[in-house]
Amino acid sequence: QVQLVESGGGSVQAGGSLRLSCEASGYTFSTYCLGWFRQAPGKEREGVASIDSAGTTLYADSVKGRFTISKDNAKNTLYLEMNSLKPEDTAMYYCAALGRDGSYCYIPRLWYFVYNYWGQGTQVTVSS
Repeated sequence: QVQLVESGGGSVQAGGSLRLSCEASGYTFSTYCLGWFRQAPGKEREGVASIDSAGTTLYADSVKGRFTISKDNAKNTLYLEMNSLKPEDTAMYYCAALGRDGSYCYIPRLWYFVYNYWGQGTQVTVSS
């Protein structure tokens, strides 16, 4: 029913760029809050960026100014533009959705435990 599928991960040199995509289906995409999270081996899951139904965004301090979250409601797709990548950005990246049909989410959030639905993840590796 509800499905999120990430793509666009890969290996890049430090200073390079990647664009991640998350295609969604099975729910009213435009009403949900959406987010990108990442997890490196041995570390806890970390909120990277979030966007609410109105387009308001929230970024982790570690990526602010380098990453941009956006969405295309017509395509039911969430994006994460990643620039000036650093080795410490290496992680599995997940997209997630928070909300329910019939309600609008107006507050972007970086707390992973509040999100309802998750994708399978896409690996990003940044070499020095």
